[in-house]
Amino acid sequence: MGGVTSSIAAKFAFFPPSPPSYTLNYDIEQKRYSIPEIPPTSHVDILKLQTRRGQDIVAVYIKNPKATATLLYSHGNAADLGQMFELFAELSRHLRVNLMGYDYSGYGQSTGKPSEQNTYADVEAAYKCLTEQYGVREEEIILYGQSVGSGPTVDLASRLPNLRAVVLHSPILSGLRVLYPVKRSLWFDIYKNIDKIDLVNCPVLIIHGTADEIVDYTHGKQLWELCKEKYDPLWISGGGHSNLELYPAYIKHLKKFVSSVSKTKVAKNGLNKPTSSSDSQSKPPDVRSSEKDPVAADNPVAPVQPRNSLDSQLEKSKPVDPPENSRMSTDDADRQRRKKYLVW
Repeated sequence: MGGVTSSIAAKFAFFPPSPPSYTLNYDIEQKRYSIPEIPPTSHVDILKLQTRRGQDIVAVYIKNPKATATLLYSHGNAADLGQMFELFAELSRHLRVNLMGYDYSGYGQSTGKPSEQNTYADVEAAYKCLTEQYGVREEEIILYGQSVGSGPTVDLASRLPNLRAVVLHSPILSGLRVLYPVKRSLWFDIYKNIDKIDLVNCPVLIIHGTADEIVDYTHGKQLWELCKEKYDPLWISGGGHSNLELYPAYIKHLKKFVSSVSKTKVAKNGLNKPTSSSDSQSKPPDVRSSEKDPVAADNPVAPVQPRNSLDSQLEKSKPVDPPENSRMSTDDADRQRRKKYLVW
């Protein structure tokens, strides 16, 4: 029954780019993979990882010599590594993190077919590579899930008690709830984040656009309300489903978050305790941002506010700065598919 459910769900949930946006080469002499569409550099490793379900998935690992954490990024639908790489590189540079991104089974040059269970095995293989091949500790890892990628991200995070943090970008409550506002989880639903989020024991940042036409931002709000360790969410006024990277508030808020959770981890290890989200008495940050008002990397965000005050702030606040023309977006990749399909 589970296999039938997964097969049916896959027809509605997964739309890998066809053809893939990149090719994969293997140098026999150097015993290394390469992607011709990505300029070769010593800071980027191209990998092929085998999952516990027998698939070979492609991954990229971007190394930052000033890294304070490692980000494991599960991308959204209708995208693959070729389309995501520039965003990965910019996030690694701006956030000062090492970053691993990977393609799900059936995406890009990864083998197999996309399914819920395959994506769980895919993210596990990427995590295993980080810990075993690169020696990254669990407490140094930040899991990042965008849209459909919130499914494997929440599932893995619910089983890892010592993660540094989780970022959920335009997340879903569950697959079925994207289509229908069901009140309880049904047996044939997929990616039941709503039932797993309270098992996540680390700080969770949720980012969602208020004008998301694919996954209503109430998905993000309800997940935030269910989090054990809440962090100031970022509701981007006017933001859509696949263009949040274009808003200045996006990268500024992420910088705050990465810095804050790094300090919190240091504090838990017995060093000086930082001012954290739960300690600070300052007002919540305004999602409006400006290039003239850069965010210091070591400035922790203000405490979360009760739901009513957040709702009031969202309704009364002015729109954030309009999106910039930047390469840090998957909007173009999704636009054509969104005309025909439900892309999340």
